[in-house]
Amino acid sequence: MTSNHGISIKGLRKSFGGTPILDGIDLEIAPGERVVIIGPSGTGKSTLLRCLNFLDRPDEGLISIGDLRVDAARARKGEILGLRRRTGFVFQNYALFANKTAAENIMEALVTVQRLPRAEAADRARAILAETGLADKADSYPAALSGGQQQRVGIGRAMALDAELMLFDEPTSALDPEWVGEVLDLMRRVAERKQTMLIVTHEMQFAREIADRILFMHGGKIVEQGTPAQIFDTPQDPRLQRFLARVGG
Repeated sequence: MTSNHGISIKGLRKSFGGTPILDGIDLEIAPGERVVIIGPSGTGKSTLLRCLNFLDRPDEGLISIGDLRVDAARARKGEILGLRRRTGFVFQNYALFANKTAAENIMEALVTVQRLPRAEAADRARAILAETGLADKADSYPAALSGGQQQRVGIGRAMALDAELMLFDEPTSALDPEWVGEVLDLMRRVAERKQTMLIVTHEMQFAREIADRILFMHGGKIVEQGTPAQIFDTPQDPRLQRFLARVGG
């Protein structure tokens, strides 16, 4: 699914128990743009991703993906489903169904969200597994897969939806170091398809390499953004400077 409209977020706010987590996020993402979000823990990075497809319901704000425009405060069920059809989400803990094979995990959203016939969904799932280097694991259950393989199935599930926006929530943070490289390699291949991507990561070298633009979040706000060279080589905000000094960016 492609669009010339891009992604637009205006005035997005979210609080938990009276504590603001997102404090008025404004963001435009062009079609095919790869945007990476960095920042300390607890600054709302993951919440921002989860609000874009209503895994967490935003308190207020406008979200536009392609030709769909949703007022978060008044979003109806059909609009929320529309957002989910336009986004693919890759979780940090894989979030695979333990009782379904790799192929069935990819088929699930194709059948339930996209309404594809099962036979067509099965063909699509096997084609995606071949793309992710897991053609021989189609009938394997998650317990029989390494962490890296499980996450590649998770990315394959998002790829299969052919979504306008792919959301990656720290996709390597739960992995043993030996599996990180294969997941990052697959993300690079996804990026080469001109897929619009919004990525939360703590892998600074990967962020520098893959991003068209990097956002630094602090305290529920985007406090600085720019090209990787601007963010890493000439950071302006003292909070960004301190963060990079701590993480070795």
